[in-house]
Amino acid sequence: MLASEMIVNHHEKAYALLQADAEKILKLIKVQMENLTMPQCPLYEEVLDTQMFGLSREIEFAVRLGLIEVKDGKAILDKLERELSALHEASIRK
Repeated sequence: MLASEMIVNHHEKAYALLQADAEKILKLIKVQMENLTMPQCPLYEEVLDTQMFGLSREIEFAVRLGLIEVKDGKAILDKLERELSALHEASIRK
């Protein structure tokens, strides 16, 4: 395997892992909204803030290692924030 192939493989793997972590946060929030608490609950907000902060730190670390581009990390967070906002709006309309 060539060094460039290994680098691409690491980039793809890092991006996939970060995407998977973002998806876990989304699923956690969906479950919480459907079964446990309302979005205005301080516990909900704390969990969301903690999870989002953790993901942002993972992304920052991957960027610093050169495993993903800043724009790709930002895209992961932006997409997750849009999805969470849509979930929040849907739960309020219920």
